[in-house]
Amino acid sequence: MYLREGNEPEETTQITYRELLVQVCHFSNVLRKQGICKGDRVAIYMPMIPELVVAMLACARLGALHSIVFAGFSSESLCERILDSSCSLLITTDAFYRGEKLVNLKELADEALEKCREKGFPVRCCIVVKHLGRAELGTGDSPSQSPPIKRPCPDVQGKLKEKPKRIWPQGVVHTVGGYMLYVATTFKYVFDFHAEDVFWCTADIGWITGHSYVTYGPLANGATSVLFEGIPTYPDVSRLWSTVDKYKVTKFYTAPTAIRLLMKSGDEPVTRHSRASLQVLGTVGEPINPEAWLWYHRVVGAQRCPIVDTFWQTETGGHMLTPLPGATPMKPGSATFPFFGVAPAVLNESGEELEGEAEGYLVFKQPWPGIMRTVYGNHERFETTYFKKFPGYYVTGDGCRRDQDGYYWITGRIDDMLNVSGHLLSTAEVESALVEHEAVAEAAVVGHPHPVKGECLYCFVTLCDGHTFSSTLTEELKKQIREKIGPIATPDYIQNAPSLPKTRSGKIMRRVLRKIAQNDHDLGDMSTVADPSVITQLFSHRCLTIQ
Repeated sequence: MYLREGNEPEETTQITYRELLVQVCHFSNVLRKQGICKGDRVAIYMPMIPELVVAMLACARLGALHSIVFAGFSSESLCERILDSSCSLLITTDAFYRGEKLVNLKELADEALEKCREKGFPVRCCIVVKHLGRAELGTGDSPSQSPPIKRPCPDVQGKLKEKPKRIWPQGVVHTVGGYMLYVATTFKYVFDFHAEDVFWCTADIGWITGHSYVTYGPLANGATSVLFEGIPTYPDVSRLWSTVDKYKVTKFYTAPTAIRLLMKSGDEPVTRHSRASLQVLGTVGEPINPEAWLWYHRVVGAQRCPIVDTFWQTETGGHMLTPLPGATPMKPGSATFPFFGVAPAVLNESGEELEGEAEGYLVFKQPWPGIMRTVYGNHERFETTYFKKFPGYYVTGDGCRRDQDGYYWITGRIDDMLNVSGHLLSTAEVESALVEHEAVAEAAVVGHPHPVKGECLYCFVTLCDGHTFSSTLTEELKKQIREKIGPIATPDYIQNAPSLPKTRSGKIMRRVLRKIAQNDHDLGDMSTVADPSVITQLFSHRCLTIQ
């Protein structure tokens, strides 16, 4: 079953598999009546509510392709994704709360549909779930019903205008058989799933992690899992751990960004809760620095829970490099070894396979069931992006290091590698060295033009509570990087960053940081930034630089 945890802690609902099946069948009929059939594309623009899962499964039941657009995206982003996939129908929600913030999703959807119409692509129909009311989803004798809300929103309800009829992925196309097999298998073995477990992946279904390990992987294994609509810091920073205790969660899967965010508040918000039910912890989305890994293991897991640090991508469908809990000796920050049937290799710039201890491009030598099949509507781009650079290999676009024990360490995107005086440096490695300092909660490193070196390091650091940014701290951080990595990695600039610009899903917006470092105010599309005020603050704190 799903254990729904709403934005407010009091909003709880249980949905059994039987109830879910009934709702999916009813909504499948709604879609059929709107002319949706096998091969059609349906855009879904919804928050983390049960009706989102119902909509996904109804599409799958009919053989339609669902294109899920993260509810934090703008109307322009929604429009682009509808056009990219030629979606004939949109499913959305009236509005929802994200923490204290009210998001009028229907208004954004209307703007997107109007933009689509102006570009010559009128969407045939828009179905709206009235989440902030008590309206029913679909039709039939046993309809789904949104749970009662804590805060009525007459202001929103008054603004909603019903209009006549009218895949956020990266265009990545997955197929039912291979994808389902792979997410079911990785879920079972990577999380050591047993029937009595309560699993919780904190990801939003708008991203691939939510597709694979909130919806399809858990459901394919008959798991009981938590469906979380809230955010980690609302109503306070202990929300995740109180929820773990409430539902007796045994397997917990979250992002390093969330871990570092909560680290900043110290141990007490975690330790005030029992967390005795936890058995396995997981991380996903980016490489986790050793300092955050050790805090996660020591404080959250009380030094008794193995951590599965998983490496995979939207394109791979499921886990590629990962420990197996209780079976793989852990190394903080390492994704360890390949999953069953995965054949990684490390290549140099010339495309030669490197043996033993090595660092270079991470590629895979053979296909696996969950591999993407194409980029929707652009197979040439699929071949160029993933196979052209090193023919015969799937190119991840990530750099990695393989140590003397055969463990794999993800060093970051290749485009996050910096060439300083002819030396290739990993931004992830420098960031990891920075956050090992007791004063630093989070760090991000970008390149900056340098008249002699070609490129130098510009670092943004967010400090832990109780620490003050100073020239003394700056010198300590530079010394730490010299000691951890080497003199070549010494940053030219270290800037105080009270906060970092992030998307609403918590991803650091590095392209924005590059602009700030160069004092370039032409930031491009900022529709996905969670808090625009952070950017103004960072410009005011930026270092004086030379070009």
